[in-house]
Amino acid sequence: MKREISATNTLSFAAVFFYQYPVQDLIAKAATLLEALPYIQKFSGETFVVKYGGSFMDSPDAGIRNGVARDMVFLEAVEINPVVVHGGGKAITRAMEKAGLKANFIQGQRVTDEATVQIVDDVLSREINPEVVKTINSLGGTAVGFAGPDIFKCRKLWLDDKDNPGGKIDIGYVGEVVEVNVAPLKECIWCGHTPVISPTARGEDGKIYNCNADVAAAMCAIALNAKRLVFMSDVPGLMRDPKDPATLIAHLKTGEVPGLKAAGTVDKGMIPKVDSAVAAIKSGVEKVSFVDGRVPHSVMLEIFTDKGVGTEVVL
Repeated sequence: MKREISATNTLSFAAVFFYQYPVQDLIAKAATLLEALPYIQKFSGETFVVKYGGSFMDSPDAGIRNGVARDMVFLEAVEINPVVVHGGGKAITRAMEKAGLKANFIQGQRVTDEATVQIVDDVLSREINPEVVKTINSLGGTAVGFAGPDIFKCRKLWLDDKDNPGGKIDIGYVGEVVEVNVAPLKECIWCGHTPVISPTARGEDGKIYNCNADVAAAMCAIALNAKRLVFMSDVPGLMRDPKDPATLIAHLKTGEVPGLKAAGTVDKGMIPKVDSAVAAIKSGVEKVSFVDGRVPHSVMLEIFTDKGVGTEVVL
């Protein structure tokens, strides 16, 4: 009898253990869905522009590489319209090395001669772009690729010569996006597809130019009257000390930006990101976010949770 009671108790304990914990897990998942619900309702039918770039694009881990694509598929599923503008700097550098060309940067901008711009366009529009589209589609989404010159127009970018006040530096076929051809993008969105755009553009001279993907994404968000703009990169967001994630600035108003520039908090590669964010906010984009692409599903965490991740920029 004693042995029988012991067995019964063991079975009861096992039943409670295997019943209680999976249910608690399910309850936690349900709570997550409920937290996301008001955001899904609020943003249904809205357009979100995501600048897709960072070392995670080259990760050997398929889960990391595909994480952002899964987020785009989720946005589609809840009737939010994602638009992707992707980068690909490291792939360009590898292609240049293979062709025997050395990458040269001035003030963070790639010096782009005629041979280099051909490589840039090939890598961005005919290698990376189709791969991003293929990944989204393989996960159940419906993406359509666009070569940048079919969407963006630019003006030639001249850099200020810091050693010669008033002087300018010519860095070749590098442009700044000034116009977006929204008709094919709107048609794509209306059909329920996700546009994926490479950051090259057609110049005033009819030639192809390499452009900053952050600026291209911001101009795209402005032209499409997007609700949100999300910049993905290799850092947690905007930090007061770039080496200390604990100094992350979670909430930033556009009026605080000049002071951060003066203090050196915003410098180098963050300048075009922050300037683009401010321009987007002032043009009607509700919120701009800087998130870490290495964090799984950082786009969803930023959009669909109360706390969010990274840095949010608002008016």
